[in-house]
Amino acid sequence: MTSPQRTPLADPVTMTVNGARLIADPSGVAVLADEGVLLVSDLHFEKGSAYAVRGQFLPPYDTRATLRKLADAIALYQPRRVVALGDSFHDLGADDRMAPDDADALSELVASVEDWLWIEGNHDPKPPARFGGRAGFELDLGPLHLRHEPQAGDYPGEIAGHLHPCAKISGQGRRVRRRCFATDGARLILPAFGAFTGGLNVCDPAYAPLFRVRPHAYMLGRDRVYAVSGARLLGD
Repeated sequence: MTSPQRTPLADPVTMTVNGARLIADPSGVAVLADEGVLLVSDLHFEKGSAYAVRGQFLPPYDTRATLRKLADAIALYQPRRVVALGDSFHDLGADDRMAPDDADALSELVASVEDWLWIEGNHDPKPPARFGGRAGFELDLGPLHLRHEPQAGDYPGEIAGHLHPCAKISGQGRRVRRRCFATDGARLILPAFGAFTGGLNVCDPAYAPLFRVRPHAYMLGRDRVYAVSGARLLGD
């Protein structure tokens, strides 16, 4: 594994979810440091090439940028286990469209970790086998339950992705919108990690079945994470 481009955070921001403590990293990964587990969601490899097939041309480097950022996070935290919480591949044709160098880099990254679990998502119900790792639908991890799509109702300990949460705030005469972790302390929704993934504002009604009150947002900055009370969040 290569050396990380970043240095460890001197004062990492942590979140408590159903009693479990997780580091909220500005890259968008969450880390259970004591257990050596790194969580990441919605990588959406080959989203750019999927758009190109339909005639909407985007720079074809999203997979490479996503891989480099993920490799950096793994090199930084040295996890024993990586759990990718679904939609790691944008569609079932992503494997065939991936550049050989990117495919080799992904295989090497998976092999560098003791245990890699691909949680099945709605975009990738069958992650390609050639990259290694193992596939599963859900995972219990102590007080936590990992899946791709959050379920309506009360599910303490649920950690999911799928919704691509973003948060918007106003301050110092300007408004800022960033990807974020969304949590009420009982459950957690991870931000989308992929380079070309957008975001759904946590004030959107889609979150109402998941949280009794507006969740807190841990907004991703360039070098740190900013914890913001739900009361401060703005809709789009």
